[in-house]
Amino acid sequence: MNQTKIIAKILYYICTVLSAGYLITFVYSIVCLLTGYAITPYKDNMFVHINYPFTEQPFLNIEHNYSYIIFSFSLVLISYGIFFWFSAKVFKVFFQSKLFTKENILQLKRFYLYNIFIPLPIVILASFFVEVESMIWGLVFIHFMLGIFCLFLANIFKQGLHLQNEQDLFI
Repeated sequence: MNQTKIIAKILYYICTVLSAGYLITFVYSIVCLLTGYAITPYKDNMFVHINYPFTEQPFLNIEHNYSYIIFSFSLVLISYGIFFWFSAKVFKVFFQSKLFTKENILQLKRFYLYNIFIPLPIVILASFFVEVESMIWGLVFIHFMLGIFCLFLANIFKQGLHLQNEQDLFI
C-alpha cells in the first residue's frame, strides 16, 4: 500500500500543478482578451498573440474570432483546469490514512459525474460553432470511460464504508 500512496501523492501534485496552470492561463487570457493587455495582432488580425506578462514574447497564439475564442480556447482551458482539479482530489483519496470515508466517496463521485456528463455536451455545443476534429470525439469517449471506471471505484468504496461501519458497530 505504501507504493500506492507514494504514486498517488506524486500524481496529486502533478494534477494540482496542471490544474493551477490551466486555470491561471484561463484567467490571464480572459483578462488580456477583455482589456487588450499583452495582445499583439498577427497575420492581418486573423490571429492574436497573448504575450507573456510584461514582455513582447508570444505565450499563446489564437484565432481572432469569437467562436474560436469561446469554444476552442476558453472552454477547453477551464474544463481541463477543472478536470485536473478533480483528478488531484481523486489521487488525494488514495494517500489518506482512512480510505473508506464519505468525503472520499464524494470526491470520486464528483470526478465520475464530471467525466460522464460534461465533455459530451460541451463538444456537442461547440460543434455548432466551430469544427470539431475527430480526435476530440475520442477524448470524449476516454473521459466517459474514466468516469465509468471511477463510478465502479466509488461503488467499491461505498461497500467498503458499509462494511467498515458494520465492523465498528460490533467492536
